[in-house]
Amino acid sequence: MKIVMFSAQPYDERSFDEVLQRDYVSRGFELVYQKVALSTQTVALAQGGEAVCAFVNDQLDAAVLETLHGYGVRAILLRCAGFNHIDLEAARRLGLFVARVPAYSPEAVAEHTIALILTLNRHTHRAYNRVREGNFMLDGLLGFNLHGKTVGLIGTGQIGLATARILKGFGCRVLGYDPYRTAEFAALGDYMELDVLLAESDVISLHCPLNDATWHLIDAARLARVKRGAMLVNTSRGALIDTHAVIAALKSRCLSALAIDVYEQESQLFFHDRSSDIIDDDVFTRLMTFPNVIVTGHQGFFTTEALREIAETTLRNLDCYASGHACGNALTSDS
Repeated sequence: MKIVMFSAQPYDERSFDEVLQRDYVSRGFELVYQKVALSTQTVALAQGGEAVCAFVNDQLDAAVLETLHGYGVRAILLRCAGFNHIDLEAARRLGLFVARVPAYSPEAVAEHTIALILTLNRHTHRAYNRVREGNFMLDGLLGFNLHGKTVGLIGTGQIGLATARILKGFGCRVLGYDPYRTAEFAALGDYMELDVLLAESDVISLHCPLNDATWHLIDAARLARVKRGAMLVNTSRGALIDTHAVIAALKSRCLSALAIDVYEQESQLFFHDRSSDIIDDDVFTRLMTFPNVIVTGHQGFFTTEALREIAETTLRNLDCYASGHACGNALTSDS
């Protein structure tokens, strides 16, 4: 069976080839790696494949799915947890099997979240540059003790829970907001209504999925309810925040700092080398002018353990499809 992987990076090839050779060498799976993202312009590269493997910024709308179906593709393997980028209704109508990787090392994203918080707070990114230039002055690098501060987590699933465990170890008061409450989080922190969490938190971190209810969850109205001087961190999905409103909140000092590992318009930027290009995204460029903003390029998941889990789960999903067995990670059936 031929599987065409889009948005494939060298590290994807290494991790998938390792798992393929270790566990599925007898299954006859053939992985074809394509560096380009899946879109209406590149979908023709899937011809001859029975399955495609897609990542977070690949285009999987009805038009692309219908073209894939016409080529004989019958399975869509998402090597990510989020599935807001696929038209599931169209996939079901076409009878496509769709499966995802619901969890891959939640600790990887949680630890990156903490790294962003600590870097922003203690200005280690600025200190690193100063020392390299022979400047050992401390003025402008003042931070605060994270111990004793209140951190609000919006979303208390596996990543939010892993983040809460780390913050609890720092001695933080942990608040959580989630429509689906769990006893595991309740043992670590206190559930609050969203407006209360925003008003009481010194640091706010987003760990919820992107859907119709959470699109621009953090907008101008909600930012007006945030505790003045709070730090905002987003390692989940870019469109959870209204970037224009966040820029205004930074300018007014309503927010003291911002860290994002995701960006609403990231598909044209992240996972590409744009160092020799003029970036024509004026919103992103404006963000980069703030000294109290850190942006990383969707690397929260990027650990050895997470890459291995992604490959293992994706190929397990593929094996379920190929063998006709039930798949616990399926978003649609192949019937």
